Amino acid sequence: MRKLFFVSFVFLLAAAAVHGEDGAYIGVNIGTAMSSVPAPTQITTLLRSQNIRHVRLYDADPAMLAALSNTGIHVIVSVPNEQLLAIGNSNATAANWVSRNVAAHFPSVNITAIAVGSEVLSAQPNAASLLMPAMRYLQNALVAAALDRYIKISTPHSSSIILDSFPPSQAFFNRSLDSVLVPMLKFLQSTGSPLMLNVYPYYDYMRSNGVIPLDYALFRPLPPNKEAVDANTLLHYTNVFDAVVDAAYFAMAYVNVTNVPVMVTETGWPHKGDPSSEPDATSDNANTYNSNLIRHVMNSTGTPKHPGVDVPTYIYELYDEDTRPGSTSEKYWGLFDMNGVPAYTLHLTGSGVLLANDTTNQTYCVAREGADPKMLQAALDWACGPGKVDCSVLMQGQPCYDPDTVEAHATYAFNAYYHGMGMGSGTCYFSGVAVVTTTDPSHGSCVYSGKNGTSLMNGTSLAPSMNSTDGGSGAPRAFGDVSSLARIVSTALLLSVLLLL
Repeated sequence: MRKLFFVSFVFLLAAAAVHGEDGAYIGVNIGTAMSSVPAPTQITTLLRSQNIRHVRLYDADPAMLAALSNTGIHVIVSVPNEQLLAIGNSNATAANWVSRNVAAHFPSVNITAIAVGSEVLSAQPNAASLLMPAMRYLQNALVAAALDRYIKISTPHSSSIILDSFPPSQAFFNRSLDSVLVPMLKFLQSTGSPLMLNVYPYYDYMRSNGVIPLDYALFRPLPPNKEAVDANTLLHYTNVFDAVVDAAYFAMAYVNVTNVPVMVTETGWPHKGDPSSEPDATSDNANTYNSNLIRHVMNSTGTPKHPGVDVPTYIYELYDEDTRPGSTSEKYWGLFDMNGVPAYTLHLTGSGVLLANDTTNQTYCVAREGADPKMLQAALDWACGPGKVDCSVLMQGQPCYDPDTVEAHATYAFNAYYHGMGMGSGTCYFSGVAVVTTTDPSHGSCVYSGKNGTSLMNGTSLAPSMNSTDGGSGAPRAFGDVSSLARIVSTALLLSVLLLL
């Protein structure tokens, strides 16, 4: 019976890999309003070095899609607002768009969704009547191409379409938009697609005239007496992000839609602004917001209304966009400048996510806090054996023997493997018991790779289960994705060993 259970478990995991089922994940938006746009291959190299597995494009640029081919990165492609007129008026035009921008690239490009326009209802209300026809025509095209099972259609909204967003339980959509929003929500419900929402606590804070505390906007811990309480539900809110997401859920319930998930397609914080008018657009605040956001999302915290329910989230944005019009801060939302230099280093220790935007070799791979000791021991044994890490310094009397714990020894071995493999995508995972950090774990005479990039390996070997922390989102990791299947099977094999211990 035990063997039968294990075999069944392997195939269940394998099926999950093929269909790309996903839990919590963080993605990034890739804008191109730059005076010098990096080449698509440079962009994908940066994405892979940072273990970023989900991206949203603002178009369907063929060169960018070609660069994303066979990377396994999950991609949202977009219909720009200026193309809505043509697609919303013609089924044939929509079919041609899907054929050219989706079907021609799938499954080698892991396209998971089509974002139809961007904030159309608030930014271009005159095009609102075209939105639903465009979404339906594109859906028809996906069905005709047998891709509707893998690719979802939605449209990103500004959170401004939600009125009276606090308390969340009293939130409702702008009633003047009902003729578009209600059919759209029914469409999302029938197709299993998410409500895409852009959530910007920075702007909420800036426009509140001091009503919203900075700490509340930045996810900083609040004492209980400072938490915002919804008097109708008695739910406690410790940050703006959760309050806006729950406001969306309550607003949908107001129009009798209760089973459409929320996906946050844009959120972030600018790291630079005009000191006189944007004093809180700083690197420290951007670091605090995005680091806390990542930790919040990746821990599957959920929201007060839906605790434990994942909220897939895309950070705005990968690069600073120096040609964007508007205030100074509009140009400085990126995690990197256009040359790939980090705007700041995210503080992600213990967040359980692999993204660490330090490209200067100052990242480390450590044992995840609270990881199962048996899982750690199995991963340590692999690293010091088939993984070819030189673990002699962990022997009694050697510099890294103390502290003599599985966590400390695993951290040394994980980090040596991670740097020996060039900090490549997925090389700090070890079946989920390892995590990237920017905190140097060196102590005394025990020096870890990272400061000088020294490789402490006896050769090269690929780690088992070298997948990222994500799974997938709706679309499969390409038909016959052998690497994903192999990673899942290797994880299951490790688990089978632990079951027998």
